[in-house]
Amino acid sequence: MGTPEVTLAWPVEIRLPKDRRSLRIVFDDGRTFELSAELLRVTSPSAEVQGHSEAERKTVGGKRNVTILSVDPVGNYAIRIGFDDMHTTGIYSWAFLRDLGVNAERRFQDYLDDLQAKGLDRDRPGTR
Repeated sequence: MGTPEVTLAWPVEIRLPKDRRSLRIVFDDGRTFELSAELLRVTSPSAEVQGHSEAERKTVGGKRNVTILSVDPVGNYAIRIGFDDMHTTGIYSWAFLRDLGVNAERRFQDYLDDLQAKGLDRDRPGTR
């Protein structure tokens, strides 16, 4: 699933700024990540986005201006994030959020590359 650094991290603070366009997560080792709502939405760990295999994974366009409506705990291991496009099915584990924070730049560039390869963009809705 990930390196021990990723899987053993525990969040001590999760903050949703007033503009609701990012999520700030502070982990118990002091690492802090500001994850954009767009990145969180397009990398959602939901089956709707990820599918059940790499071949089924979808690239979702038109999410540049998505905002976060809600952040709800799921047990003691994750959060469910609700977005203003009504996507609410992703459960973001602490390990997933840590990995996303550590690799945010690469993951976002991969997303941009996927959009371009599939003829999608950040401003027009579409899925492929």
